[in-house]
Amino acid sequence: MKTMRIWFGCVLGLAISMIFGWSYGFFTALLPIMVLMNTDRWTPSIIIQLIVGIVWTTLQVTVISGFLQPYPLLMTVAVGLMLLGKCIAMTNPKTYLFGFSGLLIGSIMFNFGSYTGFDIEDFSITLWMCGLVTAPITALAYFLFPEPISEQPAPPAASNTQRVDRIGMLRQTALGWIVAMIAFLLFQFGDLQDSLSAQASIFIVLAPMTLIGSMAVAKIRITGTFLGCLAGMIIQLGLYTWINNGLLFLMAYAIAAGFFCRWIAQGSIKSSIAFSAMSALTVPLTTALVPEKKDAFFSILYRFSSIFVAVVLTSLVIWITHHFLVRIIKAPNEQF
Repeated sequence: MKTMRIWFGCVLGLAISMIFGWSYGFFTALLPIMVLMNTDRWTPSIIIQLIVGIVWTTLQVTVISGFLQPYPLLMTVAVGLMLLGKCIAMTNPKTYLFGFSGLLIGSIMFNFGSYTGFDIEDFSITLWMCGLVTAPITALAYFLFPEPISEQPAPPAASNTQRVDRIGMLRQTALGWIVAMIAFLLFQFGDLQDSLSAQASIFIVLAPMTLIGSMAVAKIRITGTFLGCLAGMIIQLGLYTWINNGLLFLMAYAIAAGFFCRWIAQGSIKSSIAFSAMSALTVPLTTALVPEKKDAFFSILYRFSSIFVAVVLTSLVIWITHHFLVRIIKAPNEQF
């Protein structure tokens, strides 16, 4: 049933974005997956946390960019304080989704907000709508495909990527904040307007906020991206001149999504690979593809190459930062 819920949520989300013609409609396909893959029961707190995180982050970015963009130093300080708050939230499982969504969305908005052609208000409103639509989509998915009463939800797997001691949490927060600030400065000074996938990959790799966790996620991200890009190319080449038929396009997407949703429902490493694959499948086909005008073939190739480079460089930065923090932030029993 979990496979059907996830599949139904992402396909319905994409269909809604196609009907309304949202510029960043891939969020309506990916946000329901984020909710449905983390719980087997309807949990309003996750939806509230996601929506509040999106709205609060977009408001923060709008205010900071609107008032402080002419003052780079003040803006950098304000962004640093904002990202620090997101990293602190990510150290607590109860507020992790709030922190991670804010870190990812905030960084993307700061990057694109530095370009004159980017409409920050349109992006914010679209995100709000995607977040709000996620609530009825997931609720309908749980209603149509409920978990059998005889089956109890599996207890969450114990994770060894999160340290519970204070020194460990301090190192996690510092690691996340330093890498996030490096990414912010890189995208502010570099001309990287067509790098949404690469930027998102940086924070996906950073998500565990530990060296071991990030290295594992880096391998998963590259593998999943390859599979998702391959599926996108198959859809592009398979439909060929029929790619402009919305119904056929949605059916082809639903077939490809079915395989990945099955993996997501199984949990563990397969789930992480499949989620990366779903983002690699969804984003190019909803942003770069313009029926009868532009295909997504070269966009898919660029996406994989940019993500590969971003993941490798991010892993290197995380490794260096981790060893630096271990040497300067020590527990009492680690002193000389």
